Amino acid sequence: MINCFRAGIPLQGLMHDLSKYFPSEFLIGAKYFQGNRSPNVMERIEVGYSSAWMHHKGRNKHHYEYWFDNDDSTLTIQPVEMPLKYVVEMFCDRVSASKIYKGKSYTDRTSLEYFESHDYKVTMHKNTRELLSYLLNMLAEEGERKTFKYIRKLVREDRKNGGK
Repeated sequence: MINCFRAGIPLQGLMHDLSKYFPSEFLIGAKYFQGNRSPNVMERIEVGYSSAWMHHKGRNKHHYEYWFDNDDSTLTIQPVEMPLKYVVEMFCDRVSASKIYKGKSYTDRTSLEYFESHDYKVTMHKNTRELLSYLLNMLAEEGERKTFKYIRKLVREDRKNGGK
């Protein structure tokens, strides 16, 4: 929530991840809580999939996994470009999660390192992936103050232009 306020999207910060309070997410989260990674990982290990994650990603637009749709020309499911406000919220979420999971070993490079350790070429729309990478690189190289200032400028311009 705090990062969303810093990024100029306060309403999204207030509404962020409210689905975690639904029993289908909250109870699973409590059962599999470990403190150093998502409870969804343990549910996947034990059950073979994460029902909490499937519920969560289907209700929260700041997760790139929400942004898939049918491509009628190829008869496949393809990633869709995320609107800026949700990419910004995803950035805020990733930075916050990195701070929580890494604790005292967190640095401004942590979120970028996590991002670079995964291959998003098929699962995340190219433009979304490039913007997120740009923001994470800016954070790693120039720090939070400059990155959030830049993000606020992007958000203002997006609103001025009608946003998506």
